[in-house]
This record gives sequence, C-alpha cells and structure tokens, in this order.
Amino acid sequence: MLIRNILILGSGPAGLTAAIYAARADLFPVLVRGIQPGGQLTITTEVENYPGFQKGIQGPELMVEMEEQARRFGTEFIEGNVTKVDLSSRPFRVWIGEHVERTMTLVIATGASAKLLGLPSESALLGFGVSACATCDGFFFKGHDIAVVGGGDTAMEEATFLTKFASKVTVIHRREELRASRIMQDRAFANPKISWLYDTVVTDILDPAQKKVTALRLENLKTGRKWEQEFGGLFIAIGHQPNTDLFRGQLDMDERGYLRVERGSTRTKVKGVFAAGDVADAVYRQAVTAAGMGCMAAIDAERLLEAEAHAARSAKVKA
Repeated sequence: MLIRNILILGSGPAGLTAAIYAARADLFPVLVRGIQPGGQLTITTEVENYPGFQKGIQGPELMVEMEEQARRFGTEFIEGNVTKVDLSSRPFRVWIGEHVERTMTLVIATGASAKLLGLPSESALLGFGVSACATCDGFFFKGHDIAVVGGGDTAMEEATFLTKFASKVTVIHRREELRASRIMQDRAFANPKISWLYDTVVTDILDPAQKKVTALRLENLKTGRKWEQEFGGLFIAIGHQPNTDLFRGQLDMDERGYLRVERGSTRTKVKGVFAAGDVADAVYRQAVTAAGMGCMAAIDAERLLEAEAHAARSAKVKA
C-alpha cells in the first residue's frame, strides 16, 4: 500500500510553494490540482505586486511558472477534485473521485472563493474591469469613476482604499442601512470621494463586447427605478467563502469557515494536517502571503516527519 509523505490540496500560490519546498526537501510531494488549477490568479490579468517581476506578469502566466518550477523539482500532480477526506487517523485518507490516496501529512491549500453577483457579464469581465480585490487591482483604475458593491466592513475598506486611485467611488448596497462596523462606516462617510446608492442592485455590467467595464445597469429595490450609469470599473466586496466544507467536523474553523491554525505556524488541531493561504487567512488574502504560508506548511510538515523518523530510529537502537 503506497503511503505518501506529503499530499497537497490546491494549486494556487500556497499549494505550489509548499510543493516546491517539499520537493527540495526530498519528500516527493503529490499535489491535487483541484477544480480551478492555479487558483484565483488564473482570473487575474496583470499582477504587479508579486516580488521579482518589475514589469508585472499575467496571473495565469505566473501560475504556469510556479507549476513548472514545482514539476522541475519532482512534484507529482494529480488531476481531479477531492470529494472526501478522513483525518481520524494517520495515514490520512483522501478521495479524488473514486481513487484514494494515503498520506502521513496533508497540506490544505484549497483557497477561498470570492462571493460574486452571479451575472453572466460579471464572469465575462472578471479581470477586465471587474475585480474582487482592491489591493490587487486598484492601481489600474487611476482617475476612473468606479463602483463597489457591498455594505460590510470589506466594502468600506475596499472603497476607502480605492479612493487613493479613483476619481470617485460609488458604494452600491442593496439595503438602506450598511452592515459595516460603526468605525468603518464613519471613515467611509468622512471621505469626500465616496458616494452612496442605497436599496440598489446591479442587474447587468456593460460591456463584455468591448472587454471592459463601461457602465452598470442598476435597479432601486424600493422604487423600481431602472437606469444605466457610467463606471470604469466594478469591485465586488460581498465577502469570501473559504473552500473548507470538506473538513467540517474534522478541523477547527471560525464562524466564517476559515481553518484555525496555531499562532506562528500552519499546524491545525490534527497532528500532521497543515493549512496555508486563503483557506486560513481572512485578513490579507494576497498571493505573496499565500506563498509564504505554503513555504511554512512544507517546513512544518518536513520537521514533523523528521522528528518522527528520528524517534523511530532511536527506539530501534534502544530495542
């Protein structure tokens, strides 16, 4: 029965960095690529804040480079999506479809998915004027009139941040009152570059044919009024959902579903299971921080395996 040293779930920056470090440590890692190989960066066009690329790099290109680097050091890749895990004992069991892998350590790097509006035009324009990350993409909207959808702390934070670049930011919220904390609301209200549209939803985004955002179709839920309003970009800030449903009941999570790890490490409550990247990070959610956590997870796993191997050798000598 083949038992892996380390199995990595997810092929975004966290998973691929974990694979690179694990492979260089001669752990012969296996990485399950998942339903969105490359993670969220595959729907990002220009990446200008990842170190080492002074002229920027396309998101999909960056992920191809990282994957090829992992392959070069000997990472084995499995195509497919994990459907079930059993973390009750080691080796852990992981189902990819009907196939079962057994592993002594597991790195969970399944990421988080931005909650979106669900419009066909939204999908067509992701990376072309529609974004779910102001920190990632705000720089590209210098001088534009842009919109932010949402009413929570994330929306207030994104809107405030975007005023550094945009000429005007309009917050669109489907209710008449914001859900954000009072301090976040006060900061946003005090910013003269932010305006507000309450009781309003986005019904369509123009214009996929031009491969850019030119306007939004809006509807007031109270009055029924429908209209088009020109915008140069749209940021969706209605939250993120960590991809952790598989681990419910087996790993500790916060109220939003983010995996809990020990402070200063990537260790979960289950010995041998580590979490890295957006699946455990509700605060930063950046490619570079995810990569850093992937490095940490590989080192944490390597140290555990080495400590266990050393203990086994010592016990054998004593016997």
